[in-house]
Amino acid sequence: MAELVIRRERKQARYFVEKLGDTLGLDMILIPGETFMMGSPDDEPERSGDEGPQHEVNVPTFFMGRYPVTQAQWQFVAALPQAKQALDPDPSSFKGDNRPVERMSWYEAVEFCDRLSAYTGREYRLPTEAEWEYACRAGTTTPFYFGKTITTELANYDGNYTYNDGPKGEYREETTPVDHFGIANAFGLCDMHGNVDEWCLDHWHNSYEGAPIDGSAWISEDENASRVLRGGSWGDYPGDCRSAYRFDGSPDDRFSLIGFRVVCVAPRTL
Repeated sequence: MAELVIRRERKQARYFVEKLGDTLGLDMILIPGETFMMGSPDDEPERSGDEGPQHEVNVPTFFMGRYPVTQAQWQFVAALPQAKQALDPDPSSFKGDNRPVERMSWYEAVEFCDRLSAYTGREYRLPTEAEWEYACRAGTTTPFYFGKTITTELANYDGNYTYNDGPKGEYREETTPVDHFGIANAFGLCDMHGNVDEWCLDHWHNSYEGAPIDGSAWISEDENASRVLRGGSWGDYPGDCRSAYRFDGSPDDRFSLIGFRVVCVAPRTL
């Protein structure tokens, strides 16, 4: 078995807290813009063809939620004035204020962002696929931001299965609170691997041939196209939690495996 190396470092992150009423907040981490290689190398274990070709992308600065949106945050925003459609204030299968909200469609996640934008006066939206992978990697090129393999001490996935000679572990069969593991990547983001799959803004494409190189969303003319999901979930294999792993879902899908996090466009003065 390969030697398991877990890197733990203390770093500082720049962020602001978006106030949601008197008691709730949404931590938004500054993700500094830079160029990175998107996709997986040909020799990455369990790589899929839709993760290539690897290509250079220049991602502008933005803010991203430290955690996936929680049930408490969802309930607050669901009580705000409607933008385009109604929201179920309590859709999740696994209840808990600090657990990620799940079982919302792509359209409902967009509705959440629209209501939050109207409430705060700032532009909130789902991350583009390029933003998501860049933020997840946080300067790393390994399959996970913490190294070449993964354990259930670091992320919530189906621990009956292993990745790249890593150990077996716990299969929790449910979500965990978003701060359960107490670790973050170099940008200060948590839960990027496992717990819930996360909706992205992009429409699905079977490869990166012709993909944007400026960090923008890749949108087709088909409004009913499948959407991109990233990050893996509590019910997924460890290989499905890799930084480069991607798959598609109908924008109407509502599963206990699926959540999301939000992005806020950075002001030009940064």
